[in-house]
Amino acid sequence: MVNDAYLRDVMKGFRMYRSLGEQAMAQVPSDADFGTMLDPDSNSIAVIVQHLAGNLRSRYRDFLTTDGEKADRDRDGEFEAPGSVTRADVLRIWEDGWAVAFAALSALTPADLDKTVTIRGEAFLVVEALNRSVTHTAYHVGQIVYLARHFTSGHWTTLSIPKGKSAEFNKGTFKVR
Repeated sequence: MVNDAYLRDVMKGFRMYRSLGEQAMAQVPSDADFGTMLDPDSNSIAVIVQHLAGNLRSRYRDFLTTDGEKADRDRDGEFEAPGSVTRADVLRIWEDGWAVAFAALSALTPADLDKTVTIRGEAFLVVEALNRSVTHTAYHVGQIVYLARHFTSGHWTTLSIPKGKSAEFNKGTFKVR
């Protein structure tokens, strides 16, 4: 029973972070903003999406049977600016990563949680690998949200409780999407 609840919660978490990323990217004003870096040492939304999608594809392809760091993954290449990209390009890469992850996650059973998987040769219980992945995803989605909000130049529609509206939220007078 607890294992069922845990798997449902992992799926809920991933769906929530996917949705937050998509809601944030939907507010990005122009295709050019997807490739914009705030400074030379930062990443653009396009680069973050490349990396997150690459990570999801690598970790979840053959999740229970092969190392989560696939030999064909070019992690360093994920951090290279892709050049001119469109919103459609970025969203396609985003979707490709999520499709692999959700296919693997949907196939997991409560009994799988007691199994061990490897990532870069290091053994992890499936629960540990899932927690690590949800946390990694949250970290990068937060970066996407931050950048998207920056690019909206004051026209941001909040994805959570608006500043100064906590009391209204606590009374139930409005709901967060």
